[in-house]
Amino acid sequence: MQGELEEIQRWYEAQCDGDWEHEFGVKIGTLDNPGWTVDIDLEGTSLEGRGFYPTKDMTHERDWLFCEVSEGLWRGAGGPRMLGHILRAFLDWAHQAQGEFGRPTV
Repeated sequence: MQGELEEIQRWYEAQCDGDWEHEFGVKIGTLDNPGWTVDIDLEGTSLEGRGFYPTKDMTHERDWLFCEVSEGLWRGAGGPRMLGHILRAFLDWAHQAQGEFGRPTV
């Protein structure tokens, strides 16, 4: 997961413009079922308003995954071993939409 952590840090840093980081950001938390949640604010980024096809894989009790965009947030959740997969789902989408973070692809 080291790759995903480095990439999400780069994405976050690319959004920081002196204003965005005061109101928005990336939040990682845990669930009691157990699992992880990741909320990433899209407002004020080049990802705002871009389509995201929801991802849902609930076939395994511990390795489930669900990701969507709703109300200006990219939201991901998954089982206790799925944090890297959640981050990868966001990062792959961000790379497709932005090229190397910050520049939208046409």
